[in-house]
Amino acid sequence: MRLYSQKDVDKKALRGARIAVLGYGSQGRAHALNLHDSGFDVVVGVRKGDSFNKAKKDGLKVMEPKAAIVGAQLVAMLVPDMTQKALYEELEDDFEKGATLLFAHGFNVHFGQIKPRKDLDVVLIAPKGPGDLVRRQYQQGRGVPCLIAVEQNPSKKAKANALAYADGIGGTRGGVIETTFKEETETDLFGEQAVLCGGATELVVKGYETLVEAGYQPAVAYYECLHELKLIVDLLHEGGITKMHKFISETAKYGDLTRGPRVVNKATKREMKKILTEIQQGKFAKQWISETKTGRKKYSKLLKADLSHSIEKVGAQLRARMPWLESGKA
Repeated sequence: MRLYSQKDVDKKALRGARIAVLGYGSQGRAHALNLHDSGFDVVVGVRKGDSFNKAKKDGLKVMEPKAAIVGAQLVAMLVPDMTQKALYEELEDDFEKGATLLFAHGFNVHFGQIKPRKDLDVVLIAPKGPGDLVRRQYQQGRGVPCLIAVEQNPSKKAKANALAYADGIGGTRGGVIETTFKEETETDLFGEQAVLCGGATELVVKGYETLVEAGYQPAVAYYECLHELKLIVDLLHEGGITKMHKFISETAKYGDLTRGPRVVNKATKREMKKILTEIQQGKFAKQWISETKTGRKKYSKLLKADLSHSIEKVGAQLRARMPWLESGKA
């Protein structure tokens, strides 16, 4: 494992360079503000509208994407995955010769949706956390760890520029691990689908349903299967499985060790391997790209069903009594 920190950053890299951040969503806003606060010359490239006005209100220079990349030595492509291809094709001839094109997720490059010009350095800086956390940690003097990868390096300065960018958003405070576009893309998709989002939420919902169907109060089931999850996740985040075992009861520990493998078992792992294979073979990417091109009808139907589940209705009522959760301040 190659891990970079602040001491590995070339302070001359990107010095005096203009950085154009395309997109002002979760990651775009965090990156632009952090880079600005780190002293870089930042311009946000977005269409006129809510995001344009928000960036301007935040005190940043804002232009339409085509104007924003003029003179930019580094361009961060931080618009949503499914809009990146069209935006790149629109701007392809306007990138400065020899500029650095940076991504926060390797999806479009790895799956061939974007084929960058050969004269461009192509790099990846992927924070391992949502944009809101990237911003908050930076403001607290901390940093969300990042992954770094280099896909094209005609200038021989791609890694130095990428590390300087990671340092600018606070990533080197938490550590920057070297990877590849392939590894980042495939592991990121797998983590989202099998563990962090798909796996975790389905486990919560099925646990909630099991208790409610057995006659227990929905509110009690909500607290037990969803609300308390944060306590466990925080322990895991801070000190891994070791810290979790240190702070849970002996009864909980025994239940964990003897019943956990019955819920998440060999059959579950076999399904995880199938999911990973679908990602590696490009099946998921093709399916998602096709779903987007055809209007996202199935996606919208599934999302509507997910958000109308009774656990969400019960949860909204209970969370209304805990307004501090909305602000993210426990």
